[in-house]
This record gives sequence, C-alpha cells and structure tokens, in this order.
Amino acid sequence: MAAEQLGLEGMPKRLYPCTPSRLNTWLDCPRRYRMTYLDRPKPEKGPPWAHNSVGASVHNALAAWWRLPLEDRTTEAAGRLLQRGWLTDGFRDAAQSAEWRHRAQEMVERYTSGLDPADEPIGVERTVSMKTHVITVQGRIDRLDRRGDELVVVDYKTGRRPLTSDDARSSLALALYAAAAWRMMRAPCRLIELHHLPTGEVAVWEHTEDSLDRHLRRAEQIAEECGEAEEWYREQIAPGGPAASDRPHAAFDERFPPRPGGLCAWCDYSRHCPEGRQAASPRQPWSALPDEP
Repeated sequence: MAAEQLGLEGMPKRLYPCTPSRLNTWLDCPRRYRMTYLDRPKPEKGPPWAHNSVGASVHNALAAWWRLPLEDRTTEAAGRLLQRGWLTDGFRDAAQSAEWRHRAQEMVERYTSGLDPADEPIGVERTVSMKTHVITVQGRIDRLDRRGDELVVVDYKTGRRPLTSDDARSSLALALYAAAAWRMMRAPCRLIELHHLPTGEVAVWEHTEDSLDRHLRRAEQIAEECGEAEEWYREQIAPGGPAASDRPHAAFDERFPPRPGGLCAWCDYSRHCPEGRQAASPRQPWSALPDEP
C-alpha cells in the first residue's frame, strides 16, 4: 500500500548482490548460510583449518611471483615468497607446519619451473563482476590468461583429490568468472583450467555461450531463493532484538533448514548444529591434509 501511495509500484526490483561462495553456501546448507551471512552477532566459528592455510599460502606466493619484475621471476623466488608468507593456523604443531611449509615450497617451485615468466597474465587475483536482471555478482580469479584472441580462467588447487574436466565443467563459480571476464574485457572467455599443484595435472573444460548462460540462470534461481529467505529473516529479526539463535527454532528451520551429511564434519559452525554433529563427527583442523607428499 505504501509503495502504491508513493508511486513506486513500477520501480525495478533491487538486484541481489552476491558472490559464488555465497550462492554455493546456500546450496550446501541454508542453516550455515544463515549463520555465515545473516545472524548478528555471528555465532562463534570453530578453529581454522590447516588445509586452508596451505591453500592461501600457495595462492599468495604465486600471486606475488607474478608481481615481481620479469627478471626476478625465478623458481627460487617463488620458494622464498612461500616461506616468507607461510600461514601457520590449524596445524597440529610446529613440526607439522614446518613439514607442510617444505611441501608447499616444493609445489610452487615445481609449478613455476613450468611457466614462462614473460607470458604476462591479463590479471592476477583479478576481481570481476557483472549484472543480470536479477543479480549483481562478483568474484576474484586466481589468474586470467590471454591465449590468442580469447581469455582463460586459471584456478589453482592444492587439495588432496585429483581433479577432472567434470570439476571444471560443473563449477558455478568458475563459469560466473568466465562470463564476467567476457563481459568486462569484451573478449571471449570459454576455457576453464584447474591447475592441481600437488600432482601438476591440469583439468580443462571449454564452455559454450549456452553453457555459460545455463550457469547464469542457475545462479539467478539460487539468488532468488536466498533473497526471499533473507527478506523473511529481516522481517522476523527486529534491530536490537534477540538473535536468531535465541528464538524458537521451528520457523527458522523451515526457512533455513540444515542439510546434514558428510560435509558437516568440515563445517565451521558444527558446534551450533545438533543435526550436523549427529551426521558427522567434527574433524581435527589438520584432518584434510594427506598423509603422504
């Protein structure tokens, strides 16, 4: 009624601002989405993960390597950057941290030994963004290359599991990055590459315009679900009133249901989720690190 009185009924709907991580969190578990993005004060998270420290240290070292002057881009420099920026959160003890620092140093030195230092990327840790009629989405690409007249999204991976072209094909985040880079740079961007540093393998997928458009429509559908749930949440939580965790759970669980499963073992908020703890026992912060190099 108020909107009609003010003559706002014809106003376009506000675009939903998001990142691929935000959308994927909703898909994984709406309850975790609520705790991550909506609850204030935010529930206390669990301890940091060692595998995240490894991944961030490697990503930071490779980004810094590309920012060096051309003549300084050596494999030894990559190793020094890794050593200098090593993150120690989540490891069992100093000995385990030192062991993984050495492994990670070998990873970046081996990887950079196969790169041409003069093959300058279009962007390193490059933020890209785009708008549709439903969403405004942005994210950060590890590396954006130019191959001929086309752009290539390069994503570094340090996890224990080998990757396949299906991982590149199905990634919502990488498809959104490619679509955004295409629009921003006005150059075709179809190719996705996952560079798995522990094995040196590269998983590749080449999108079509249609497949990128399907990912965009999927992102819009997820965003519409998120937006409706957030609007309901804002109506329920008055400023200065009790937090969601202090209110009856039934209504919140209907809008933000838990999705218990194997991923619950790795959830930062498992201590606040009885269903998650029942589905999977929480792991130690270093559990995702493989036992062997």
